[in-house]
Amino acid sequence: MRMSQTETLLVTSASEQSEAAYLTIPITDINVSLIEKMRVAAAQREADDLHVLYGEASPYYVGVGDVLQITVWDHPELAAAGGLQQQTNTRPADPIPGFVVDNNGNLQFPYAGTLHVAGLEVAEIQKRITEALSRTFVSPQVTVRINSFRSKQIYVDGQVHTPGIVAINDVPLTLYEAINRAGGLGPDADQSRIELVRGGTSYKLNMSKMLSSGMDPSKISLLSGDLLRIPPRTDSSVSVMGEVNRPITAVPLQSGELTLSDAIAQAGSINSSTANAAQIYVIRGSLKKTPNIYRIDAHSPVAMLLANQFELQPKDIVYVDGSGLVRFNRVLTLLLPAINAGLTAAVLTK
Repeated sequence: MRMSQTETLLVTSASEQSEAAYLTIPITDINVSLIEKMRVAAAQREADDLHVLYGEASPYYVGVGDVLQITVWDHPELAAAGGLQQQTNTRPADPIPGFVVDNNGNLQFPYAGTLHVAGLEVAEIQKRITEALSRTFVSPQVTVRINSFRSKQIYVDGQVHTPGIVAINDVPLTLYEAINRAGGLGPDADQSRIELVRGGTSYKLNMSKMLSSGMDPSKISLLSGDLLRIPPRTDSSVSVMGEVNRPITAVPLQSGELTLSDAIAQAGSINSSTANAAQIYVIRGSLKKTPNIYRIDAHSPVAMLLANQFELQPKDIVYVDGSGLVRFNRVLTLLLPAINAGLTAAVLTK
């Protein structure tokens, strides 16, 4: 018997059993229309996130804490103020030589005085120092470079080889570059659910689909303060239970994707002798008051095609129901101990 999309399950509410309250949970058949609708919705969500994140990388602007190396040619004595002597640091704790941008964004340089440099590019800082020194020196030749990038950084966490802080420098820090600087993806990384947190807002990035659809992940530039998390594939696992040969917790494939057919295959397929192939369910949002329940009839010739296209989400539950005979045998098994106990008691009383 085929269930329609309007069919429902009546589930007794445990907290309201005394009042005989019921929750009506609709069951939705898995079909081509449903799969296409879900696919369009997922693509729209991803497009909205990418629209916010996509953009060209901006130049590096000097910030508080950056250390500048400033050279005035033919005036080596000026470099001494920044500790730029011809010495090699032998200890990691030794301070980096150069001129540090203070907490107010200012820079102190001999004969140039105090210059506000935070938020400027290196070329603009070089121009300002040259103009200030021109009051004292004739046609000063100034070179400015950043000796240490300290003002901007992101944090990379999760399934990378070297998680931690990644400094932003004058090389644009794209999504690819950030993962590369963190040592690359680990073997259990879920590329389909990369999370980027920016300004308290979380964005989900599916790098596998981006690549397959021709979208360039290097167009996503990271900003200072971003948190990039690459979750393990086990975080996106689903439970497969019921009449399967090996009830398991199924994990996504290397690409991060997991379809209904993949999950059932990991469970060793359905048990042909006990399963009711017409009653395979996917329970989504089981912790919610009204979860979503989807059903597929594996007796249908196109069932496996649909199952191969129905993408599961983290914490979904795949349940394969038993046949009528199996249900009866289980009820009988539960009843027999009680019946035997009653017979034994009756014999003892005699």
